[in-house]
Amino acid sequence: MKHKAVHLFVFSAVLASLVALASFVAKPGHGQSQVKAQSQTGASAETTLQPTAAVRERRAATPTATGTSADASAFTAAASRNSSLRYDLDWAFGGKQQHGWYIYEPLISRLVETDKPAATGDFANAVSRWQKTTGLQPDGVLDEDTLYQMVSTWQGVRLKDKTPAQPGQLLVAPTSDFYDTSRPDELRQVERETYAAYKRMVAAACADPSLGLKHTASGELAPEEKFFKIVSAFRSREYQDHLRQQSPNSGRAGLAVNSPHTTGRALDLYVGGEPVETKDANRAIQVQTNVYHWLVQNADKFGFRPYYYEPWHWEYVGTSATAAK
Repeated sequence: MKHKAVHLFVFSAVLASLVALASFVAKPGHGQSQVKAQSQTGASAETTLQPTAAVRERRAATPTATGTSADASAFTAAASRNSSLRYDLDWAFGGKQQHGWYIYEPLISRLVETDKPAATGDFANAVSRWQKTTGLQPDGVLDEDTLYQMVSTWQGVRLKDKTPAQPGQLLVAPTSDFYDTSRPDELRQVERETYAAYKRMVAAACADPSLGLKHTASGELAPEEKFFKIVSAFRSREYQDHLRQQSPNSGRAGLAVNSPHTTGRALDLYVGGEPVETKDANRAIQVQTNVYHWLVQNADKFGFRPYYYEPWHWEYVGTSATAAK
């Protein structure tokens, strides 16, 4: 009986020691229990710190312009507005009422340096960055004020000197360069530097496999190829007046009184659809062609600037002028 009591006492003492040891190890800051808890939750004391509600609200209300997806999400409201204004914005140019800016998207995207669709936060973010450079409210909404500023930018880099070309400055281009091969000599005249730049540009386009242009081994457009062919070049003041009389409703946007065509430095190129039809439906077709997109991205490398309203109209200002812009 005495031995049983001793054994019971020893067993109780050992059990009490084990319980005390387990309680000590389980306390935070001791042993491995804290590390194990962190590994299970995936968070440390530092990562569980969160910004205050005021900080979070300020971040959301102040979109940055770095081009990340997080930044783009801050322009969700602007993207929604752009999706509507793209077709519904009412504005005027050249005495004609205009609706939306969808026809000018390729030029707009080039200007604000983005390839994202117009109804996205990324596009609005790019518009916001451009707005900042012009002093406009950088809200990312392509509204009337922003569009007029863009038009002013495009118009500002067009041909400035509209002195009519002298006979010695012009050459008669071969019929193979023209969309309509039946045009007479006086309607196939081009200013010499402009023609040389045009031929360099055509050679580069022919060498670009993405366009799939039919061309000769020497880099000339094939006779059956229509894209990039010249529709119209030099036009005398008298001929321009004649065209205006034939199209009295074209407005200043369509047939200018003081046309750059009188310089021989303006070329109308075939980019698709009806060659020189200003109706919105036709221009909408033209601005979707690969050739037009190529010109928007590359024509300035050869000294050409666009007339934004006419997808086919390109003016030679020289490579030094385009490099400066």
